[in-house]
Amino acid sequence: MLPDPLPSAALRAAADRELIRHMAAGKEAALAALIDRHSATLTSLAARILGNPADAEEIALEVFVHAWSRAETYDASRSSVSTWLVLIARSRAIDRLRSRRVADRTMEAARRETPERHESPSAARDVWIGERRKRVGAAMRALPDEQREVLALAYYGGLTQSEIAARTAIPLGTVKTRTLLAMKKLRAELGDEIGELL
Repeated sequence: MLPDPLPSAALRAAADRELIRHMAAGKEAALAALIDRHSATLTSLAARILGNPADAEEIALEVFVHAWSRAETYDASRSSVSTWLVLIARSRAIDRLRSRRVADRTMEAARRETPERHESPSAARDVWIGERRKRVGAAMRALPDEQREVLALAYYGGLTQSEIAARTAIPLGTVKTRTLLAMKKLRAELGDEIGELL
């Protein structure tokens, strides 16, 4: 006749409860013992649900982290420790599976809705900026040298009109006139786009 398995199951359940009590008190050795006792079961369950051993190991780890951080909430009157852990693992695995399916459906929908040749917004913006630079550069090169010099010192050098006058030994009124004439020519060449550049 086989021995009654209840005493060993009851002893294991009591030992699990004791481990949870020690975990609630912050004893890391109790967590290590709980992992040794239940990791194979939890990993196996998660692998059956997810079909991926790496994901299953992550789920088991999440369960133990949860058990460690929430050990004080465990209620022995509601379930055994092993049942509590299995329920957490099952719930986390199903959540991961649902999340994966949602992500797969989203990616598939995006593939169907996205044309084969797709320009990213940043690529389109880069092309637009490059074209704008070419137009501005051409308009600047069309200016007389003295007007171009004043604008280059103002916009690329960051100098005020007074600083330009001091640096170039040109009267301030002349600097202002050259700047105004250059801006008028650029506005005529570039239209409203010049306003966006200022």
